[in-house]
Amino acid sequence: MTKEQLSSILFIDIETAPVVPDFESLSENMKKLWIAKSQWFRMKETENAAPARVFDEKAGIFSEFSKIICISIGSLNALENEWVLRLKSFTDEPEKTLLNNFFSIISRYAQRQKKLLFCGHNIKEFDLPFICRRSIINGIPLPESLQLQNRKPWDHPHTDTMELWRFGDIKHFTSLALLAEVLGIPSPKQDMDGSMVGKVFWEEKNISRIADYCMQDVITAARVYLHLTGMNDFHFRVDYA
Repeated sequence: MTKEQLSSILFIDIETAPVVPDFESLSENMKKLWIAKSQWFRMKETENAAPARVFDEKAGIFSEFSKIICISIGSLNALENEWVLRLKSFTDEPEKTLLNNFFSIISRYAQRQKKLLFCGHNIKEFDLPFICRRSIINGIPLPESLQLQNRKPWDHPHTDTMELWRFGDIKHFTSLALLAEVLGIPSPKQDMDGSMVGKVFWEEKNISRIADYCMQDVITAARVYLHLTGMNDFHFRVDYA
């Protein structure tokens, strides 16, 4: 990847929250389906964990039981004598509006770029599949860049920083925070972590706090990507939309 090709990349991160505030708010059918879905990891607990407690802790990672509440993207642009990472977050309610607005931006961006690529941390296993599934649930057609059904892993067009760090080791998982730390990449101090997003959304109703958290992950992912691809000396300024 050359500096001239960097403008074709959209760095991305999403945040999710359960579709309802708690287990008891689910319909009776969805309660039964959650109990069945969660059985395998509830049994891993020292005691058979209650479905309601596990819902609070785990529902946010399953697209059938949670929704997207924020998508943040960043694009690198050359302006005069500097590079700028332009950031934008989508936090619209309902989720269908958020996804439609996100896809509208993606379509306009794809018109300017010959090959649109997404890049982020663990996006091949989480962010991009989650966006696709929630789009189908909301009845929204997928843009060409996200038509990933039936693609082989080696035919996936997008870039995942966790995959770059694996070097072929499919069992290896490293968080973005840990990877940034070992690479000596400054990561902004956070007042929250991923496990807190659902609570901040449903109890505090503080979507701006979630969006800020999401955008910081986009910035860090961009810096990690540049480091992993040999552009350690590449610097950019951040521009918040």
